[in-house]
Amino acid sequence: MAVKKAYGVYHADGGIIGELAYVWGKIRGTAHCALCDITHRGVSTKKEWREMISGLDFEIELLHLNEQFPELEEITIGKTPCIAIERDGVIEIILDAIQLEGCGKSVDSFRKTLESALDS
Repeated sequence: MAVKKAYGVYHADGGIIGELAYVWGKIRGTAHCALCDITHRGVSTKKEWREMISGLDFEIELLHLNEQFPELEEITIGKTPCIAIERDGVIEIILDAIQLEGCGKSVDSFRKTLESALDS
């Protein structure tokens, strides 16, 4: 069963208000998103992330909480950040917040964790 698409869901809202709220929370120590730490350095997407996703056989779409479509939001509510995949018309979470945190901000570690989850 090939993966049609993957979705990375950040633990933050998108848009200017959501981004500012996240940055303010990060400064205060009240906001954290392990997926943000993997994909971004400051406000820029990591070069290693762009290189890693370009080598995949499927697309990873990154979404904020308020950007999800209903079917995705239904399964991710209260479980973000996470990575979900779609195969055979079914969406399922394959990496949760604990697994993403275990990657330690490393794109390479994320890739290995993702590959392991896909092989299961």
